[in-house]
Formats: sequence, structure tokens, C-alpha cells
Amino acid sequence: MRIPTQTLSALVVATSLLLAACGNDAPATDMSQQQAAPRVETMTAELTSVPNTIELSGRARAYTEAEIRPQVTGLIKERLFKEGDVVQKGQALYQIDAAEYAAAARSAEASLERAQATADVARETANRYKRLAEINAVSQQEYDQAVASARQAEADISMQKAALDRTRIDLARTKITSPITGTIGRSSVTQGALVTQNQAEPLARVLQLDPVYVDLTVSSSRILNWRQQMASGEIATTEKRTIPVNILLSDNDTNGLVGDLEFSEVNVDESAGTVAVRVVVPNPDGIILPGMFVRANFSAGNYEGVFLLPQSVVSRSATGQATVMIVKDDGTLEQRVIEIAEQMDNSWIVTSGLKPGEKIAVSNLQSIRPGMKVTPISEASKLSASQDARGGSK
Repeated sequence: MRIPTQTLSALVVATSLLLAACGNDAPATDMSQQQAAPRVETMTAELTSVPNTIELSGRARAYTEAEIRPQVTGLIKERLFKEGDVVQKGQALYQIDAAEYAAAARSAEASLERAQATADVARETANRYKRLAEINAVSQQEYDQAVASARQAEADISMQKAALDRTRIDLARTKITSPITGTIGRSSVTQGALVTQNQAEPLARVLQLDPVYVDLTVSSSRILNWRQQMASGEIATTEKRTIPVNILLSDNDTNGLVGDLEFSEVNVDESAGTVAVRVVVPNPDGIILPGMFVRANFSAGNYEGVFLLPQSVVSRSATGQATVMIVKDDGTLEQRVIEIAEQMDNSWIVTSGLKPGEKIAVSNLQSIRPGMKVTPISEASKLSASQDARGGSK
């Protein structure tokens, strides 16, 4: 069969195009293999001074605490306070039925009067025997017995005076008073309850809440490291006898409570390996209550000549070392080990491993590797590109 000339020409053209397409396949593959270097955002390492802010946690404690217990046995006749009130030192809190103790005091007074009367007779007898002994009207033995009886009567007076004092003390203790000024809590007994002398369960507790103590805990190793850094000059300090401490009751706390940390209040717990740091906090409104969990932070000088890096740019090696990706001048990546001192909010305080002016990769950290060639984008370049984009959109 004869093929028309037009059809033959069309077949030739199509074949040529197909061969041309096949011939250009190899150069396209080569270009795909030579992809452009990935774009990586960078930040410049700069030396700075960073406050050494230490944040700790602990518990609030009453500045002074007194447990109210009876010192005599009896029935509670009356409660003389309202739970939750502020009571003064010496204020009466409970009244124990005092009838029995008042009777004992009157009996002691009568015994003292009787002893004094007996002593008067004994003294007169001794004086009379003295005169009779001088004229040999009585024997020396009789005189000596009279003198001894007088001395015994005097001693009995002292014993009765002591007994009277004891009964008066017990009588006074039927009125239970507060030994300190503070806020009194709930009462564990009511009117008519029987209480016993020096019982284990307190009747109530009085707490002084202004000021209050906040006991913070920190590991002894951290304290040691902190002192070494101060000695070496890594942390600059100021000459202060006390350090102000910010007290935080919650994440969004705005109360602004500030206390004083006194280094004289530092104690080491050998069994736990921690250091207890006591802070005195003014608490005029009674916001902080004993037993409350609080956080506190304070500034202990400054880190001088350090770098501040976002936590997101720092990775950990298989051995646990902190590392960052450095973009060198030729665009290749280098993995650098750095030393971290402390955490500050969402950043790390880096003390070594970096040089001022070095470029640190801050993006595409999951896809880049050491030795890879990248195209760095600095903060200035990103700002310029953003401004150009806004200008072109107008």
C-alpha cells in the first residue's frame, strides 16, 4: 500500500522530536543531581553580659510557732478567742475550771499560817529555855531540843511557802495564755472538754505570719560550682550583705513579694546532699501560708563575656555533649561542641566553644549535616527581603 507524502512527512517529524527528547534526558538528570545548596537561616554569635538568675523551689514556714497545751488538768470552762483571729502575747485563750485549784491555794495559805504560828511558839520556847539554861534551871539537852524545834518550825514555814507558791502557779495556769503574738488556728477542744497536763495533742496553734520564712533547697554541687565561678570571675558579684529574692506563688504571679536571703542561714543536709537556704519574706497581708509551695529567684551577679543562644539551636550528641552547627565562610557546616552554664528562660548561657562573629545555623537543623554546603541567610538579609516583599505588594 502506498503511504501518502503528507503522512510520511508527519511521521518523520514526530520521530525526530521523539529522538530529540530522548537525547536531552541525560543532561536533565545531571542538573537534578546538582541541586542548589539548601538555604539556612543564621544568627551571629555575640559576647554579652547575662544576669546569673537562680530559681529554686521550697516551702513556706511560720516565722514563730507556738503549740498551746494545758499545764494543769481540768475541764475547759470557756474558750476566749475566735478561730483565725490575731491574738497578742499574754492574751487569755482558754479558762480551765479553777475551783479545785483555788481551794488548794486556800488550803496552802492556811497551812502556812499554821506553820508560822507553830514557829512563833517554838521561838518563844527556845528563848525561855535559853534564860533558864543560864541559871541551870533546865538541862543543856532540853535547851538544845528547844532550839532544834524552833529551827524545824522555821523550815516548815519555808516548805509551806513553797507549797503555796505551787498552788498559786497551778491556779494561774488554769487561764491558758498565748506565749507569742500571731494568728491562732482552729481549736481542737470545746467547752466542757477534759484536758490533761502537758497532753500530746495541742489545743490550738499560734503562728506568726509576718514575716514568714521560705526554706529553699538546692544541691550542694550547684552551690560549690557557683562559688567556684565567683572565685574565678566567671560570675561578677556585688558587695551586699543580703540579696533580694523574688517570691513566686504561681506562673502568672504579680504579687511582687520580695524577701531577703541571708547567707548566715545556709545549712547543709549531709544525708540528702542539699543546701537549705532560708529567706525572710514580709507578709503583711498574710498571702503566704505555712506549708505553701513557692518558687523564688534571685540574681547572684553576672556572667561576663558569654553567648546567649536559643534552646532550639542547641542539639545533643550521642555522648550527651551540647553542640551547634557553625556555617563557615565557604558555606560548609561544622558541628561545634559548646559548654553550657545555665538556662535563662528559653535560652542557654554558653561559656565556651564559640567565637564572636561566627554564624550559627538556626533553621533546617533536622535536614542538614556536618560538611554539607549551604546558602546562609543572615538576619539582615531576611529583614531586607521582608521589606522588599512589603514594598512589592503595594
